[in-house]
Amino acid sequence: MKITLLSVGGRMPDWVDAGVAEYSKRLPAEFALQLSDVPLGRRGKGQDVEQAVRKEADALLARVRAQDHVVALEVTGLRLSTEALAQRLDAIRCDGRNIVLLVGGPDGLGEACLQRADEKWSLSALTLPHPLVRIVVAEQIYRAWTLLNGHPYHRA
Repeated sequence: MKITLLSVGGRMPDWVDAGVAEYSKRLPAEFALQLSDVPLGRRGKGQDVEQAVRKEADALLARVRAQDHVVALEVTGLRLSTEALAQRLDAIRCDGRNIVLLVGGPDGLGEACLQRADEKWSLSALTLPHPLVRIVVAEQIYRAWTLLNGHPYHRA
């Protein structure tokens, strides 16, 4: 199973890349985490924010395959414990599907993304900046993998 974190945005600071790389390298190939970005839609004076969000949604969905299990990361989504996340990832893996986690831009995910999503998950009731989202997702995926494989990393 491949897990893709597909985000609206661009280049992250080196500390984010280093944090994600640290957790990613610990994962086996059958639980690989990949990051991919689409450009932020134009915003500013005279720009239509809704049009920018639609353009971002189109770019995100262009990278999603029909058989992918799509999860929209939304503050209003389902809040999962680490154990429940591990169980969901395992169930999706057993279905033979790859997972695509969608992260919207500053104005959230477009309606088309929310409609395409098989599930909506929340990382927190807090609004997290993209750099932290990447690290939290990478760490939680690693932690879920350790739970599924009886590794002692998780000590709840």
